[in-house]
Amino acid sequence: MTKVAYREIAGQSASYWAAVVACALMAAVGVGSAFYMRAEGHHVTGMNNQIVWGMPHVFAVFLIVAASGALNVASIASVFGRSLYKPLARLSGLLAIALLIGGLWNLVLDLGRPGHILAAVLYPNFRSIFAWNIYLYTGFLVIVGFYLWFMMERRLNPHTHKVGVLAFLWRLVLTTGTGSIFGFLAARSAYDSAVLAPLFILTSFALGLAIFALVLVAGFETLGRPVGARLLARLRQLLAVFVAAVLYFVAVYHLTNIYMAGHRGIESFVLLNGGIYTGLFWLGQVGIGGAVPLVLLLRRVPRDDTTRLRRSLLAGAAAVVAGGLCQFYVLIIGGQAYPLKMFPGMVVRSSFYDGVVHSYIPRWPETVLALSGVAVAALIVLIGVRLLPFLPEGLADEVVSAHGARPPAAEAETAKTAVGA
Repeated sequence: MTKVAYREIAGQSASYWAAVVACALMAAVGVGSAFYMRAEGHHVTGMNNQIVWGMPHVFAVFLIVAASGALNVASIASVFGRSLYKPLARLSGLLAIALLIGGLWNLVLDLGRPGHILAAVLYPNFRSIFAWNIYLYTGFLVIVGFYLWFMMERRLNPHTHKVGVLAFLWRLVLTTGTGSIFGFLAARSAYDSAVLAPLFILTSFALGLAIFALVLVAGFETLGRPVGARLLARLRQLLAVFVAAVLYFVAVYHLTNIYMAGHRGIESFVLLNGGIYTGLFWLGQVGIGGAVPLVLLLRRVPRDDTTRLRRSLLAGAAAVVAGGLCQFYVLIIGGQAYPLKMFPGMVVRSSFYDGVVHSYIPRWPETVLALSGVAVAALIVLIGVRLLPFLPEGLADEVVSAHGARPPAAEAETAKTAVGA
């Protein structure tokens, strides 16, 4: 029986340790930035009384949503039985945990007093979606941790499917809860929509797979481990499907808001006259995050041209990530910048910025804190692949063919035996 061999990375190269040190330093600087903001007050950031969620929240939501989608590959392998993706399931689980911890890192440090999170745990308010999400996030970490244990312990392999189903359902609920944070905010016309929950789910699929593809291809190329053309082609196709689905639901979300009279103002702001937010929506979210990846991923490439497949996948995945950041910036920052309607249908006049589009320019403390969450996620992945066998020794075509893909006739003889998990 042919089996996939997993092996930790050597971890002795200068580039590896340079990456570890850089991520650790960035995380430490993020902690220092959080203490600086706590000591000086949030006036040192670009946030104000009108825009209270800034860059740390944009990156936090981005990482949390991507964490759910990063588990795509493991779910496809164990829940839906696509054995082609089995060699990648361990890395998928590790990346999901790392991204979620990175997102929570931003949220907790931005609280000013991280210890106050215990109050929400010990004295929960179950009428608040924020309280529910605390349990969804911690539950996700525990379930995916057990999921990895079952995948890596041979005696528990027969039960991986059951834990995988639980993890798959839990991450759908988690992403629904994250989207509902905004969907339940009826006071903000940019957020008050039930469509945000399924939009967040599909966005998580695209972002998670894009980040996974970047880590997989770039990491394996750095380590000198092969990735076959067949797997690259499948990842390109799957990512293109997710990107197209996200664009469809973005259209549904905005068309729904245009249909509702109370939301036409915010739609005009985002789609037509919102300045930087309009530009980020059309050029960033729709253009770079949608149209560009579709062109790159759907462009015909010879099935055996590994180099072109790899380049197009990397470029498409990077564009999806950039578009995702634009999407959450427009949603979170733009949604707060648009003025609140305190009394719909009435004219309100006061000196407290009523009816005024609020300005926001991120400053270095919150930007550094936001980037530190990415550094923490990267640090967890680097340490994980160094200490435990998360990565297969190679993903050449003969390996993925043996895992259930349909190999060409010349490779049929080498792919007759099943491959162990």
